Amino acid sequence: MKTPILGSTYVARSVNAADSRMVNLFPEIVPEAGKEPAFLQRAPGLRKLNEVGDGPIRGLWTLGDNMYAVSGDKLYKLDSEFSAVVVGTVSGTSGPVSMVDNGTQLFIACNGPSYIYNSQTDVLQQITDADFPGAVTVSYLDGYFVFNEPNSQKIWITSLLDGLSVDPLDFASAEGAPDGVVGIIADHRELWVFGTNSVEVWYNSGNADFPLSRIQGAFNELGCAAPYSIAKMDNGLFWLGKDARGQGIVYRANGYTGQRISTHAVEWQIQQYEDMSDAIAYTYQQDGHSFYVLIFPQANRTWVYDVATQAWHERAGFANGEFTRHRSNCQAFFQGEVLVGDYQNANIYAFDLEDYSDNGSIQKWLRSWRALPTGQNNLKRTAQHSLQLDLETGVGLNIGQGSDPQVMLRWSDDGGHTWSSEHWTPIGKIGEYGKRAFWRRLGMTMKLRDRVYEISDTRSEEHTSELQSHLNLVCRLLLEKK
Repeated sequence: MKTPILGSTYVARSVNAADSRMVNLFPEIVPEAGKEPAFLQRAPGLRKLNEVGDGPIRGLWTLGDNMYAVSGDKLYKLDSEFSAVVVGTVSGTSGPVSMVDNGTQLFIACNGPSYIYNSQTDVLQQITDADFPGAVTVSYLDGYFVFNEPNSQKIWITSLLDGLSVDPLDFASAEGAPDGVVGIIADHRELWVFGTNSVEVWYNSGNADFPLSRIQGAFNELGCAAPYSIAKMDNGLFWLGKDARGQGIVYRANGYTGQRISTHAVEWQIQQYEDMSDAIAYTYQQDGHSFYVLIFPQANRTWVYDVATQAWHERAGFANGEFTRHRSNCQAFFQGEVLVGDYQNANIYAFDLEDYSDNGSIQKWLRSWRALPTGQNNLKRTAQHSLQLDLETGVGLNIGQGSDPQVMLRWSDDGGHTWSSEHWTPIGKIGEYGKRAFWRRLGMTMKLRDRVYEISDTRSEEHTSELQSHLNLVCRLLLEKK
């Protein structure tokens, strides 16, 4: 029988109910002519392009023929060869920044103090206008930079095409609800204003006193828990929600309302975090998959939603034998590649589906799932004789580490509370495309008459595996019920 390895991450509050984990793998649908309806794809590795400044990389932005990076307290300009020159100094040394441009000027909001870089004069200036109140997040709408004032209900605009000038009367208050403004973002020439308990949408009405007006009826009582969790992709907006009834649900805009896209399992994980207000999000597209990447720095976790399959998985680094948050901190598309900056150091990487490491370090992938399909466990003991894993075999290196790729299997007979020892099996040296990955003599299910399998792989010294990015993970289980 086929055992249901395909799917997504769903680890329930009770692992006895569901214990399916997916780390650094994501499903891809095969619409026709495939061996199976879907397979599991390897998450991209990190290929280092350059080390910029002292780090961490707080923000990336593409303007014209150059990319700009905020590394520590410096703004850098990178050319097409990724060579970097320092432009000037900004406020702070860590924490995300919000960036946007108007074609000439680049606005950098540093959660209060903010800066304008002019790409024509190559000059970076702090906004010193006496009427500038500081900015948390910034966006661009019809020639104006629009930003929200820290710890207030106010949204402001700068002068038309001039981010250095602010009129003292060019602000308005989000008054649909008495909550403060968390963050803003412009989408389809409309401005979404996110409060702690509500969202309202504005547009450019052309009014002489203040050009932005609220759209009547475009108001809902779904707020935002973290200003830097707001991101746009796939003709929509995504954010981490919060309102008067609770927090920790991830939403996607559906018209002017929010549509829940997180699962109960993901929400349970998020709501355990001590602080979710520090969440950072970015979006990117690769091979037709559009991903919303949601990072929780203090919790040391990274969650990813794939719009193509509407499925969640985890992205992670691997250090000291443990999964950590993914190394990415921000994203830009430049020179035909998806680039990300490191949250800990000054490295800028490319997402590379042909690189199976994180800048030469271990990129471990893992998949756990229940042996029997949903509804087929009759609570009787079962002899599980063998497990066959259908995946890309015959790949690796000619000599040295990676010349004899291995995959590890272990299992749990108590729903995922405790695990067996590790069982490694070879998946074929280079060119052995007909090699089959088998584990035999898997024994009887005990205790709960329920088994959870887990497969994983790392590039460790003892067991090295250079699997191709497309893992055709389909499992067949030979069993005998007792």
